[in-house]
Amino acid sequence: MQSKHIKVRVYENKEISIGIFKLTIQGSFEGKPGQFYMLRAWDKQPFLSRPISIHNLDKGKIEFLYEVRGEGTEFFSNLKKDEFIELLGPLGNGFDIDSIKGKVAIVTGGIGIAPMYYVAKQLETCEIEFYAGFRDQVYLIDEIKDFANEIYVSTDTGQFGHKGFITEIFNPKKYDIVLCCGPSIMMDIILRVCKENNKKVFISQENRMACGIGACLGCTCKTNSGAKTVCKDGPVFSGEDVIIHA
Repeated sequence: MQSKHIKVRVYENKEISIGIFKLTIQGSFEGKPGQFYMLRAWDKQPFLSRPISIHNLDKGKIEFLYEVRGEGTEFFSNLKKDEFIELLGPLGNGFDIDSIKGKVAIVTGGIGIAPMYYVAKQLETCEIEFYAGFRDQVYLIDEIKDFANEIYVSTDTGQFGHKGFITEIFNPKKYDIVLCCGPSIMMDIILRVCKENNKKVFISQENRMACGIGACLGCTCKTNSGAKTVCKDGPVFSGEDVIIHA
């Protein structure tokens, strides 16, 4: 699957929760679950494009779900219909959907839910239980009900679901395979409990990136087989290989 650099018009850019936006672009796009695009909607500043995972891919459109965290995503949040944005992608290595079988747990934290919607959508032959942790406001859960057999939610405030962390209600013993995306501290716990219970796990890392193609080595992570780049070797890694220290 060859990456392409294109300039396209925004179809829709909608705030679905406080500080959480869904950006929709019409056209013909490619991408595997877990892959990402580098997005840019400015000429000179900020200097770097921003990596945003594929949230959804349908015939005739691609969607990106992002959280406003800094200058780049703030710029994205102000984009209007028919304004231009540049895309480079698809990039990175995604989940090997064909090898995922049986009863699957998908565990997410915060905006880590963004790529896992598309993952769940593609696992048509699996029994899926979805775990989603949030700080306060819950989003995307109604859409995920279309693909998941069970959904478990936690919030830091207890306003929705379990009060506390999603890792507190996750039990790996029930599953054949675990897929995870979220903050490093959360994924570190998931990796540990899966290892203790001899469960196979794959994680999608959210490291900061500069080039998106593995040239600058700015997103290097530690693995059992040496240093690897999240943008090119990942962002999806086997839990047997990756080393996370939050």
